Formats: sequence, structure tokens, C-alpha cells
Amino acid sequence: MLAAAIKSFSQVFQPEYRAILWKSLGLTIGLLAVLWIVIQGLFAGFVTLPYPWLETVLGILTGLGAFIGLGFLIAPASAIFVAFYQDDIAELVERHDYPLDPAGKAMPLLQGLSIAAKFLGVVLLGNLLALVLLLVPGINIFAFFAVNGYLLGREFFEFAAMRFMSPEDARALRRANGGLVFVGGLLIALVLSVPIVNLVTPIFATIFMVHMFKRLQGRSAVVA
Repeated sequence: MLAAAIKSFSQVFQPEYRAILWKSLGLTIGLLAVLWIVIQGLFAGFVTLPYPWLETVLGILTGLGAFIGLGFLIAPASAIFVAFYQDDIAELVERHDYPLDPAGKAMPLLQGLSIAAKFLGVVLLGNLLALVLLLVPGINIFAFFAVNGYLLGREFFEFAAMRFMSPEDARALRRANGGLVFVGGLLIALVLSVPIVNLVTPIFATIFMVHMFKRLQGRSAVVA
């Protein structure tokens, strides 16, 4: 599994996948820049202070605070845009690494957006939980990886599986291999926990879970 994770991470930076990464990051930065401008505009329009210098200082502090806060949203926000390309990513992996296997079926756009929304929720929930538990020594890191490992593994594995089977069968396959999928999710959570590097999490997770699904599908076929 570790070899598959390392291979998946290296594939993120190959030209075909890198193009998707730059598109998603460009759209994400554009969205966050608009939000930053809106926040600054709201501050300027609704906050009036008696002293111009005080208004300038608070404006600068508000801008810095908004910049830091929006920076926290870069990784989860990028997942929303990656959703538009997630089937393209999976198709690239299937075509390049498993050319003799039947091609997967692209997921409907609304279903793909639903998965992206779940990923956004998972990231926000995991990070908020980690922030809350920072005051509880010994369990904060454990909680972050446990929550994110389970949820990320589940969502991305089921996405990869649903390109080839029904949602019910995808969930059944994931439950039958729950331990392996959870460990795979932990590796995704590890990437998510590293600042800057976490920007590639959605693409890495998609590639990695396609590889995991293919291996588990092959093993299930042998057992059957």
C-alpha cells in the first residue's frame, strides 16, 4: 500500500495531472481573492470610526485576519473545483496503469459534486475537531487522523468503486476491506496534515484510491 501511495503522489506532478492541479488551484485562488475583496469592502462600507488612523489600523488587521482565515480554506475549497475533473483523473489512471481492464463509467455531475461537498465537510470537521482538541494533550493528533482517515478513505474509495459498480456494491466492497481502506485514508490524512502539500490532497486521494480499488477488486475476483 505504501508503494501505491508513493506512486500516486508522484503521479500528481506528471503533466496530465499537473494541468488539472493548476486549473483547480487557479480557480480556488480566484474565488478566495474575490471573498477577500468582499470582506474588505464590507468592512469599509459598514465600519466607521472617529479617527482615520484607527480605521486604517483596523482595516489592515481585518485584511490580514481575512487572509489567514481564507488560507485555511484553500485545501477544502480546491476540492470543490477538483470535483469537476475527478472522473478525468480516474480515467487517466485507468487508461495509463490498467489499459487492459474495462474502462470505468463517469459519475453524474451532481453525484460528483455531492462527493466534493462531503470532502469539504470532512476536511472542515476534521480540522475543527483538531483545533478544539488542541487543548487536550495526547488525543488531538489521534482524533485528527482517526476522523479524517475513516471519512477520507470511505469517500474516495467509494468514488473509485462506483465507476465500476452500484453504490450499494461499492459500500459492500469498502466494508469488506474496511481495515485496508482505513489505512489508506490515514495516508491521505497524512498528506492533508502538511501545509502547502495539502493542496494536492483531492488529486492524490483520487489517484491513490483508484489504485487501491483495482487491487482489492482483483483480489476479490480471485477469491470469488
